[in-house]
Amino acid sequence: MGILRDVFGPSREEIWTKLSEEIGADYVNGGFWKGDKVVAKVGDWTIILDTYTVSTGKSSVTYTRMRAPYVNKDGFRFKIYRKGIFSDLGKLFGMQDVEVGYEGFDRDFIIQGTDTEKLKELFANQKIRELIEYQPGIHLEVKDDEGWFGSQFPEGVDELCFQVTGVIKEVEVLKMLYFLFAVVLNQLCLMGSAYEDDPEIELK
Repeated sequence: MGILRDVFGPSREEIWTKLSEEIGADYVNGGFWKGDKVVAKVGDWTIILDTYTVSTGKSSVTYTRMRAPYVNKDGFRFKIYRKGIFSDLGKLFGMQDVEVGYEGFDRDFIIQGTDTEKLKELFANQKIRELIEYQPGIHLEVKDDEGWFGSQFPEGVDELCFQVTGVIKEVEVLKMLYFLFAVVLNQLCLMGSAYEDDPEIELK
């Protein structure tokens, strides 16, 4: 085990257990079929960190994701991710990219949403911008459910969801991601776009 650790670094279990200890969360070992996850609380909200794998036929891709269902008060949804080489091409074909008034932030990220003024209000929170910028890779959005194979949500319940390709095994990156979820959920409440109530949804 010592040789493997020297070659591959700490295991996911080791890193995620350490994260759980530092943020007061529970590390849950689901075994071979369900996989492990970290279950954390922020007020009445439950935040879950795990991985999932998508098969493309000849190969498979593993993603790290963090999710938190919440009661969406006004239907506001948004999506943010880092700009890539095809971002300008997408804008030529009408892809939405809202500028929220912070030059460096607007330059580095694609921002989309259902309400431009609420997007500006959300990202006016400096801590949110800093925590997003801290993430090496980020795709953060509010989703209405998880699709055919995931959890189905009742009317009025949405999910704050983050995902990136690969397995994140850096404690500090994961900890900052957890803090990002906490700050975004609280900001949504302050904006009148979320309730602090437990949505009582069990994620698959």
